This record gives sequence, structure tokens and C-alpha cells, in this order.
Amino acid sequence: MAKKSNNPTRKDLKELQERQKYLTDAFRTKALEKRHLQGKRTARENIEDLCDSNSFQEIGSLIVAGQKGRKSHEELRKNTPADGLISGIGKINSNRFSQNTNCYVLSYDYTVLAGTQGAFNHKKTDRLMALAEKANCPIVFFVEGGGGRPGDVDFSLVSTGGLDLSTWSSFARLSGKIPRIAVVGGYCFAGNAAIAGCADVIIATKDASMGMGGPAMIEGGGLGSHHPKDVGPSKKLAKCGVVDVVVNDEKEAVTITKKYLSYFQGTEKKWKVDPQELLHSILPTDRRYAYDVNKIIDVLADKDSVLELRSDFAKNMVTSLIRIEGRPLGLIANSTRHLGGAIDSDAADKAARFLQLCNAFQIPVVSLCDTPGFMVGPEHEELGLIRHSSRLFITAAALEVPMITIVLRKAYGLGAMAMAGGSFHESFLTLSWQSGEFGAMGLEGAVKLGFKKELEQAKNTKERDALYNQLVAHEYEKGKAINAAETLEFDEVIDPVETRARIVTALKCYQSKNQFSSNSRFIDSW
Repeated sequence: MAKKSNNPTRKDLKELQERQKYLTDAFRTKALEKRHLQGKRTARENIEDLCDSNSFQEIGSLIVAGQKGRKSHEELRKNTPADGLISGIGKINSNRFSQNTNCYVLSYDYTVLAGTQGAFNHKKTDRLMALAEKANCPIVFFVEGGGGRPGDVDFSLVSTGGLDLSTWSSFARLSGKIPRIAVVGGYCFAGNAAIAGCADVIIATKDASMGMGGPAMIEGGGLGSHHPKDVGPSKKLAKCGVVDVVVNDEKEAVTITKKYLSYFQGTEKKWKVDPQELLHSILPTDRRYAYDVNKIIDVLADKDSVLELRSDFAKNMVTSLIRIEGRPLGLIANSTRHLGGAIDSDAADKAARFLQLCNAFQIPVVSLCDTPGFMVGPEHEELGLIRHSSRLFITAAALEVPMITIVLRKAYGLGAMAMAGGSFHESFLTLSWQSGEFGAMGLEGAVKLGFKKELEQAKNTKERDALYNQLVAHEYEKGKAINAAETLEFDEVIDPVETRARIVTALKCYQSKNQFSSNSRFIDSW
């Protein structure tokens, strides 16, 4: 907030300051105490923590709820300040980045009519959306609240259901144009939840609960009685892919919001990195063993620069924002600890949407490939695998940012091609560690299918197993990185310690064709 004069000499200035006192937490001590007893912050406390010191400038602060037909002006100013929606512009991370760090911030105020959406605060939201689009500034939206508000009688003569409101379309129209973050610190239902669902990412506290309908709407529809916390707990929503990051409390939510925004604000001038020789010991020497790919990511990336999104959803695919030499990058990776790194419908959806996010804001992508291919079987086909898996090819084909593919170990079939943007020659650079292995399908499956007749002709089980192992070993020898490289199916085999340097060189060589986000891009809500 900007500092105000303590000794106004003008009557009109004094009148303004008298009106502004209603906006402070200090004026609403009972609401403040109640909020703190619940272990929660007020909307203004969250904004103060998010924005750099004294940088937040409020917009539309003097509106009140549209209930003048049933309550006095004084009562509305006292109990419905800003109509329950605090909004304005402030700087975030300006101490780290020299370029424009302005951000439009909106927060429903749960201490005002349970953070519901009133007619005037809808109008204010639409105004802020228009300003953010014109200024090309990100939006952070604290969306805790109970949805639409039925008590705004001042508008009952001009609207029946408010179905002509443009809030959601205004926010949705900004998809792919500016970064948009939704933060949920409590209950978030109906219209508030619809705003969250339109955002690029949702950051929610562990005690948050979200739903397209709240308890009253559920019960009114004859669907039973439910406590608000049971409608859509954030931990359950994280497992099904709705919530991107679950945090302990609102303080951590603000910290993660700042970190997320930083990837869209430029390159860090200073960074630290672990010794790259650590990469030699993370990958098991036995090709059959699973490992934690996040440990590889942590070593490859600058220290403390990794932010994983949707970590509890489709765990066989990792999607993270990282930095290498201070530069923001997107990263996708197969996790062999889940489904052996095979790509199922959820994993394909997760990776495809993440690629859309990176493409929209010109963030290059690194792909760490270790997959036996797409998941197979009738149960997966019944989940629409053909369409879901193809989203990876469709999305990658539209990329306007470079993709750099690093094969860590397995690179088999269509799944490996999808991890490389559709083809190993579609990637701007395709490298393999010495541990890489390549083939049109998994080695074991290839042997069983390709040498079925020979295996069936074996005299006994012992002889068949010996022949099988011999054939697998032969296929592995033929497909291992240093031999597969002879066909130029990919660009080079490298020592893992070279990985960062190779990525940096490739990115310095690449010249972006489009420096700004295209109006035709948007980020799928799923």
C-alpha cells in the first residue's frame, strides 16, 4: 500500500481517508481474530506477503456489496469492504529480476460474506482481467470462497440469474497469453472453483476443499449432506490431477507462487550446481532396476531450482520447471518406479498439457527419456489410450520452442518417439547417455515375437531359456547406445557429466522464431 499523508489539510482528502479506514484489517478486529483462530491469514496479509514491500496499489477498493436496498451505506462499508474482493497491482520478485515484475493480484476476502462473488466484485474482476491483458502482466488469484452470492438485491431488477456475466470467459481468454495462478487456502466452491479450473496452475493448502458445487448446492440437488472439507479435499484432487502443488499453509502457498512466477520473469544471474559426477552413481548398472529420476533432475538442475507440478498424478511421468545456468526450462521425464516408465493415458495428458504451458510462454523443454513405450492392454485401450497418447504427438508438433531429448536408458517404440517430440530428429538435439538402449519395441517382447518359432523348437525349458537369454543379449548389444549411434538415429552418445553443457550450448544456438505469445495458443484446462 502507498503511504498516506498523516495531516490532511483538505476536507475532501480527509473524507477519503475516513472512507479508506474501512479497508484495513485493523478496523475489522473481530474478523481478523476469527481468521487467526482458524489458523488462516486474511486476504490482505497474503497480498502483503506476496508483493514486494509497499508495492501493492489497490484498484476498486471503495465498492461495497450490491445490497443498498436492504442495508445502510454505513453497514455495507463496515461489513462488505471492497465487496469482498481485494484487487490491484504489485511487484513480485523485483529484487531478483530487472525486467517488468508487475503482477495483477486478486483475492476474495473470506471474512466478507464468505468470499462469495457479488455483482460489483464481478465487475471489478472483469476490469482487472482487461488491465492484465493490456499490460501483459501475470495474474495471481486467491480464490477461496463460496461461489455466487444470492443476496445482492440491487441487481435483481436487471438480472435474473447473472448468466450474462463475463468473468469466467474474461479469465479463460487470457489462457496462453499471460501466466495465471490460482491459490486456494480453504473452501472454494462453484464460481470460485471455476476460476481456479481456468488457471494455468492451482496451488492449494492441504486443508483446502474444492468443488464445482458446494454443500448447499449438493444437498439442494438431492445428493445428500456433505461437510465442506469432504467435497473435494486438495490431497485427493492432487491425485486425480486437479491440484498442481499441495502446500502446508498459506505462507508456503505464497512462497511457491513466487517461485512459480519466477520462471516467467527471466534468467537468474547467479546459480549453484552439484558436482555432475553424481550422475554416474544414480542410474543402476543393472538395466532391470528402477531408480528415482527426481535425483537425476536435482543434480542436472541448478540448486533449489526445481518445482514439480502434479507430482501426485500420473507418477510415471514427471513434469517440472527447472533452471540450468539460471535459465528457466520445462522438463518432462519418465519415472521407472511407476509402470516401469511406460506412458499411459494420464501420463500422456500430463506431459501434453505441460508442453502447452512451456510453448505458450516460450520456455524450452528438456525431455529425459527412459520408457519401454506406451502402455498396452485392453484395460488401457478402454480408457481411450489411442486418443490420449496421440495428444503428445499433436502437442509436440505445434511446439515453437526447442526440445532437447536425453535418453537415460530405455528408448523403445512410439513412446520414446513421443518423448522426443514425435521423432528423434524432431528434437532440436537428441543425445543418449552411454547407458541408452534403443529398439522398435522392448527387447524381451521383440525376442518373444520375432523368434517365437525358434523358441518353440527348443527341446526343453532349460534350452529355451538359454536361447531366450542369448537372443536378448544379442538384441541389447545391437541396440545399446554406442552401437545404435552408428545409424545416426540420434545425434550423439555422451558421458552424463556433459549433459548440462550440451543443453546450454544447444539453447545458445537456437534462435526463437516468435518472441511473444501467440493469440492462437491456449493451455488446456486438463
